Amino acid sequence: MRGSARLGDGFATLRQAIGQAGPLRLIVTGLVLLLALLMARYSWNLPLALAAERGLYDVRADLTAPRVDQDDRVVLVVFTEETLAATGKRSPLDRTMLARALTNLDALGPRAIGVDILIDQPQPEDPALTAALKAIHTPTWFGFSSNAENGEFIMPWQEAHMRAYFAGVANAPVRTANIRLDVDSDNAWRQWPRPARQPPPLLVNAITGVKGYEGHQGSVRLRRPQFADRPVFASLPIDLFGNAETAAALKDAIAGKIVLVGADLPEVDRFITPFTRLSGQTTPGVELHAVLIAQALDGAVLTPLPSAVMWALALAAVLLGALTGGFDASARLLIPFVIVEIFALGWLPYGLAGQGYDTYGLPCAGLGVGWLLALMAASTMARIVGAEQRRFAQGALGKYLPRDVAQQILREPERLQLSGERRPVFALFSDIEGFTSMCQSQPPEVVASTLNEYLDTMSEVVLKHGGTLDKFVADAVVAFWGAPIARDDDARRALACAVEMVQAGERFRIAEAGRPAMGRTRVGLHWGDVVVGNFGGEGRIQYTALGDAMNVAARLEGANKSLKTAALVSREAAEQMGLDRFRAMGRVRVRGREKPIDVFEPLALASAGPEQAGDALLAAIAAGDGAALAALRQRSAAAPQDTALAYLVRRLEQVGPGGVYDLD
Repeated sequence: MRGSARLGDGFATLRQAIGQAGPLRLIVTGLVLLLALLMARYSWNLPLALAAERGLYDVRADLTAPRVDQDDRVVLVVFTEETLAATGKRSPLDRTMLARALTNLDALGPRAIGVDILIDQPQPEDPALTAALKAIHTPTWFGFSSNAENGEFIMPWQEAHMRAYFAGVANAPVRTANIRLDVDSDNAWRQWPRPARQPPPLLVNAITGVKGYEGHQGSVRLRRPQFADRPVFASLPIDLFGNAETAAALKDAIAGKIVLVGADLPEVDRFITPFTRLSGQTTPGVELHAVLIAQALDGAVLTPLPSAVMWALALAAVLLGALTGGFDASARLLIPFVIVEIFALGWLPYGLAGQGYDTYGLPCAGLGVGWLLALMAASTMARIVGAEQRRFAQGALGKYLPRDVAQQILREPERLQLSGERRPVFALFSDIEGFTSMCQSQPPEVVASTLNEYLDTMSEVVLKHGGTLDKFVADAVVAFWGAPIARDDDARRALACAVEMVQAGERFRIAEAGRPAMGRTRVGLHWGDVVVGNFGGEGRIQYTALGDAMNVAARLEGANKSLKTAALVSREAAEQMGLDRFRAMGRVRVRGREKPIDVFEPLALASAGPEQAGDALLAAIAAGDGAALAALRQRSAAAPQDTALAYLVRRLEQVGPGGVYDLD
């Protein structure tokens, strides 16, 4: 039952927060969260975010690339700058050297030969190359590209020349293969080439013969060398194979392997790859074909991430940001959560890449930006709702506490003790004389409106002077000074409040339209220790003061009736406030308290000056000084309007020297 109640309270709090936010703010926040979700899912499709996503992909592809020893299935035989210097021919590459190398490579028994060189225009040395190709025994694939697929670089006449040339060597085991390497819009190579739309097949499919890769698409599996001096693919200069004797010495390096012939030149056929991001180095195209061939031979396929998974990750990032941003906690508690979340979102793409998943297209920057947008939107909404709640709380506290105290409590809630503490306070209790009789003689609605107006007035007076409103008991007002925050001038404030409450109550003694006349407002004020805190149980609490001081204040309020005064202050309180502000009104014993109380009336409410009943004069009377009592009689006779003084003389005559007047 208790759990259900707490759940209900949680939903009630949520509904209250939604109500405080307002429909417009909720709509704006919802739109920002939707934007965050779309950003977290589709950042690869946004121009500004695409560059960041590609950069992060390149870095994680580099960092998560497996470290391997040299692959002994593929060997590169390349034209280098030294080759060009020796042959004296830069472009097209010297076909005489190519013809000799192919002849000598064929004699070494390779598994297959792939030539990443386009024979796209006639050259004087073509007869030598043709003779070599007709005599070759090793399956050999020459690079081919059509005008339809590569119209920017292959003219129709170049395509026609290639078709005609290789038709002339059709009786040899020489075929053509598509050597297209697709790059992204930033000219970086990350993906498998699109499947060939028409013959010939891609070089990787033709030379490996591995089934299942004819229509393969996805990211390339990149590998890093395990040892700095042993690249993933051995690369030998083609010059070594121009001579049969030199080539024979390399039989072990060639026999049974796939040989790729191409150019490894600084400015020709080089590609940006994910490795370029950190190293700054480009890679020759012939080596990229080797990467594809090795992946096909391994049967390796990076596991694609389903769209549902990407949506789930995007939604999780946004929800995480929104929950964190809307979490009502201090920055000290939130910072560790934020750090963990940032680490988790940053690690996720790298962790997936390291486990063999294809993270090309998986948002990384998008997840971070989506999380941040959600965090900002939720935290902004939380601040708005918090501000509304603080205003509401301040308004609520402001009904019981002074504005400056309410603001300080909101800044430092711990100042409002939940458990309870013993503190000295000035306790005030006020009441209306004859209120019960008025209630019986007036209609209920008149009583309610009159009482509400009166209590509003008294509440404003208490708060004006910095008091804490404890409670209303019918027409009675209970207040105190010194808690939850004590001030140096609490004594002055409490006295000023007591005086003004009596003066404000005089307005209600005169009947007005719709409001009957009320009795006099009476006030009791005492200073002493009480226990203050929040009391009332788990479900409903009230900040209040408990203790004898509160009871004494209530008894002093009632004593006004017998002493014919409007406000009575105990000696304990009067000494804190300054005795020169009061006139002594004798010693009384109230119900429920054995110890007598010296009471005083504020001079601001007395109808005569302090000399009429000084504390020293009453002390002399208590000591049995008959002359002092006679002097007090004369002063009372001189001020017939001072009823309280006349009643003081009667009491002193009644109780005798040192006596105490007992109140019912």
